[in-house]
Amino acid sequence: MWFALRRRRFSSWFFIFTGVWLLALVAAALADGASHSPLDAQSGSGSGSGSGGGSTSTSTSTMRWLGTLGGNTSQAYEVSTTGAVLVGYSSNLAGYYRAFRWTSGGMQDLGDFGYTYAAAYGVSGNGSVVVGEAWNAAFEQRAFRWTAAGGLQDLGTLGGPYAVAADVSANGLVVVGQSWTTAGGTHAFRWTAGAGMQDLGTFGGWDSSALGVSADGSVVVGRASDTGGFFHAFRWTAATGMVHLGDLGGGTGEAFSISADGQVIVGKSTNGTDERAFRWTAAGGMQDLGTLGGWGSAAFDVSDNGSVVVGESNTSTGLRRAFRWTAATGMRNLTTLYSGSVGSGSYLQYANAVSGDGVHVVGYGYNRSRNRYEAYCTH
Repeated sequence: MWFALRRRRFSSWFFIFTGVWLLALVAAALADGASHSPLDAQSGSGSGSGSGGGSTSTSTSTMRWLGTLGGNTSQAYEVSTTGAVLVGYSSNLAGYYRAFRWTSGGMQDLGDFGYTYAAAYGVSGNGSVVVGEAWNAAFEQRAFRWTAAGGLQDLGTLGGPYAVAADVSANGLVVVGQSWTTAGGTHAFRWTAGAGMQDLGTFGGWDSSALGVSADGSVVVGRASDTGGFFHAFRWTAATGMVHLGDLGGGTGEAFSISADGQVIVGKSTNGTDERAFRWTAAGGMQDLGTLGGWGSAAFDVSDNGSVVVGESNTSTGLRRAFRWTAATGMRNLTTLYSGSVGSGSYLQYANAVSGDGVHVVGYGYNRSRNRYEAYCTH
């Protein structure tokens, strides 16, 4: 998948900012269109309602496949506080990837800036503000902020041609992400309507990404490179600037999300052998959350109170599976937890986000009944 963003959040951005990425975009879009299955049209998911796939679950009260905008794949990246609104991307009937906003009424295409590609990565607490990326007619990737009243708003850049919005504060007023600079590097940014796009800097290297923001927009987390090009997890405030969070012993890390009050941060870090999901607090430092029995894991989101963490991990048999973690239960395989409604032969591969109340987990997995990778939500 191209947008391995929220879960490995923006770790595949190096493709985005190259000509190779554009070629891959066209090729993949054509391939998706060519592989469109008649089953999609028969199921009704081609209508753009977003309801396709819901009926495949044996118990829609526990887990639901969200369907597509008519194409062969979809992925959910973020969810509102109560789970009522989900955002992500889906392919359409023509094979193009489109940003969507999903509610109980279905899956809504949010549009673009003149070219056919867009994806949504963040949503405000009440679901009214959506952020992400959309391409313009010049094939430039631009960060957007969407509302029902205003549609897509281009947030500008730090001087370069490209930008991506990764997350938005709960009140919808602060947006964070990454943009090219005039010097050619990619830097983390924090955007407000009043101040515009603020460059958050790096640890001395060329690149950084802002990937999560606290509820009030005052604390930003992400990754930033040092002079040697190695990435480190950071926590930023206006008072402290960019602060290194440490690591699990391997020297590198990335922070993907933060609790509502800015006190709990999750992400992944190397431990000298592999990458591990972590949960960080100022008092306890960086805690290794373990794995599902395999060699690596990553934590992509955390509930508002910091108690529920979701992400992905390799199992003992080398399979990549979505997980949900709490201090009481440890790391649990979502496919196993929702085995009664996932469906025979299906599995949940990535848990990209958890609702603020900790109840709903969203991401994507393999829906065997439709032979495609598809967005899901647990209930």
